[in-house]
Amino acid sequence: MNGLPRHLFEGLRVLDLTRVMSGPFCTSMLADLGAEVIKIEMPDFGDEGRHFAPHVEGESTYFALLNRGKRSVTVNMRKPEGVGLVRDLARKADILVENFRPGVMERLGLGHAALQELNPRLIYASISGFGEDSPYADWPAFDLVIQAMSGLMSVTGEAGGRATAVGESIADVATGMFAAWGIAAALYDRERTGSGRRVEVAMLDSVLSMLLTGLARRLFTDQPTRRVGNRHPETYPVDSFATRDGDLVLVGFSDQIFRRICEAIGRPELADDPKFRSNRDRNANEAELRAVIADWAAGLTREDALARLRAADVPTAPVWTLDDVLASGHVAARGMLQPGSNGKLGEIRLVPQPVQFAKSERVAPMRVPLLGEDTDEVLRQELGLDDAAIAALRAAQAI
Repeated sequence: MNGLPRHLFEGLRVLDLTRVMSGPFCTSMLADLGAEVIKIEMPDFGDEGRHFAPHVEGESTYFALLNRGKRSVTVNMRKPEGVGLVRDLARKADILVENFRPGVMERLGLGHAALQELNPRLIYASISGFGEDSPYADWPAFDLVIQAMSGLMSVTGEAGGRATAVGESIADVATGMFAAWGIAAALYDRERTGSGRRVEVAMLDSVLSMLLTGLARRLFTDQPTRRVGNRHPETYPVDSFATRDGDLVLVGFSDQIFRRICEAIGRPELADDPKFRSNRDRNANEAELRAVIADWAAGLTREDALARLRAADVPTAPVWTLDDVLASGHVAARGMLQPGSNGKLGEIRLVPQPVQFAKSERVAPMRVPLLGEDTDEVLRQELGLDDAAIAALRAAQAI
């Protein structure tokens, strides 16, 4: 290893003032690369995510997946002594991440300008629903709110049906990833300049930036976006079909692949039919083409249909459940379940960020902290407080 850290972010200190999902997802990605993450939580209550189901042995397993590898410190930021502790920890941190509504940190005296004076190398990342200069800056934002306002729900669902949310918290996850990317970029810049900087990311911006198919249509044509079910909005046949014992998807993204599909379903003549010769033709006659493929699939088992499509080199896959993918062998081969521990749950399995780096191992096992489990230790190690000082803070209800 030539003396380099075993983990890419080893030696970095992160002060985590986030809760629920977008912020904790971001800081968990940093922890996955070896950063020391100190998570600040309210005494007695903690991160709101601790109260999200499901719970096992009184611990939120939702929280566990989002807060692996962190140290939990309870600080009452409504008390001046608590604010002072956060300022002292920020003075020694490389990165601070917060996801309060815009203006909250400034009112606490913990805004970027104030902390930059204390620590010019600090990278200060702010996550919010809409950003501080949005007309909606004061609106509360959760994943479903952003899915609704971004346009994502409007293009998700069956044709003619109601707008539908994606089945996971995609707005939170995407925002957390963008924030981690921004922090990594700011770290690189700090290596060149010696100075930290502010990083700001809004959830609505994050999801909007990903709606490339719809934006390509709205920004460059006069065609409206619409809900189209599982088919691709522009290309056909890219769709899902029911077999005798389960669904599959196929991706006929080019004329060449469409010709292979026709061969696989025993209808090679369709590739030269004027109704289906080009993507424009296939879109214009989608209902007829869909019926042909659907009738073929309905007469076969899923494994038989998949085998025929794969033999023709057609991109295809079964529609799996989460249990299916967990049992598939892929998860184990890629190391996507890693060992962890928790004071109440015992030995557990955790899902790391998916990027693998040569010459760097995964951080494992990772501990999921109980609420306030590390308070005294962090105050002693990081701030040099003795037992009497810690007791005084506890008496003042600051920790």
